[in-house]
Amino acid sequence: MLKGAIFDMDGLMFDTEQVWQKNWKLIAEEMGITLDPAFSKSISGTSGRLMDEVIEKFYHVENGNPIAKDCIRRVHEDLAEFVPEKKGIHEILEYFKENGVKIAVASSSSEEMIRRNLKNTNTVGYIDAVISGQNVAHGKPEPDVFLKAAEMIGIDPKECYVFEDAFNGVKAGYAAGSRTIMIPDMNQPTEEIRAIAAGVYDSLLDVVEALKKEEI
Repeated sequence: MLKGAIFDMDGLMFDTEQVWQKNWKLIAEEMGITLDPAFSKSISGTSGRLMDEVIEKFYHVENGNPIAKDCIRRVHEDLAEFVPEKKGIHEILEYFKENGVKIAVASSSSEEMIRRNLKNTNTVGYIDAVISGQNVAHGKPEPDVFLKAAEMIGIDPKECYVFEDAFNGVKAGYAAGSRTIMIPDMNQPTEEIRAIAAGVYDSLLDVVEALKKEEI
């Protein structure tokens, strides 16, 4: 077993990617836009300038930042009410804690949102470090956020698992040199993604079973 575990948040720990996609769609409808189906894959896991660029492409605007800020505000409001959890999240965090594995959350969401979601789901006690993609130079698919997370828990990135649901996140974990596991959420992996992922599992609970059998 490796020494560190780095978790994405939206769509991986918590079933929040659906909340993001709902609000992206609502904003588009309010603007009279029908979003291309490729939007969900392109926007998932992004932050900062890359998020703005994806918005500009699909919403046909010159500056995507106001739309990004509007969506973030709406998602904050939704998640203040309820944070839906992904199957197996408590079990995998408990398993890693019991085995002395350091745990970080590395998400494209704001640090405020990450910490609030962790608190509202009683998972904050398992986490050794939190890093937002908004606090590094380049968001996913660049590896910055995972490299920073590994640094914060004091573990070599090559000695860390990265758990992701989005294509951009899998690419970032792979670029960081980490053993990257995909648990698909909104999109099933392509052959390209399967080639760089160390494994693809249906749920975090399945990952726990694989870890116990030393399959990953």
